[in-house]
Amino acid sequence: MKRIPLTFIALTLPCFALAQDEMDTNHARHFIQQDTPQLNEGGQSAFAAIQEITTALMANPATDWSTVDVEALRRHLIDMDNVTLRADVATEEIDGGARFVVASNYPATVASIRAMVLAHVATMNGVEGWAMQAEEVEGGAVMTVTGSDTARIRGLGFIGLMTVGMHHQAHHMALASSQNPHDH
Repeated sequence: MKRIPLTFIALTLPCFALAQDEMDTNHARHFIQQDTPQLNEGGQSAFAAIQEITTALMANPATDWSTVDVEALRRHLIDMDNVTLRADVATEEIDGGARFVVASNYPATVASIRAMVLAHVATMNGVEGWAMQAEEVEGGAVMTVTGSDTARIRGLGFIGLMTVGMHHQAHHMALASSQNPHDH
């Protein structure tokens, strides 16, 4: 078995790395140029939502860039993430619906809960024939939802009710365009 001198390896390794980088770049270029289905996911949901809004703003020649505030959308998405993944929800069945106590021990999550629940109820009260109420409580907020379809209200639960209505995409555009209905 022949031994390869270390100096040969040391001298040729950078060339091999450059060749590998060139192959990787060519591979990526080749992949992008192929007829592939349109890719939509940005790799992380908050990033993808911001990317979607940014793309729409950039495609609109009437965008008033002096009023654009994509950072407001990012802060809202943080609130959405906190409420979806970090809030504790206790559900109580009541006549005609449910009462959801949404709370946390973490101040940032408490602030997110209050911002999201109160704004959602103000926007969605009456949708689907549901009466919605919200109030701040120690450590979070309470959302009460009643209507004639009690089983559906209870089946959706807190987070399902928060998703009802395709209003979020328009809401995200409004946030990024400085038409913020929430106080952050």
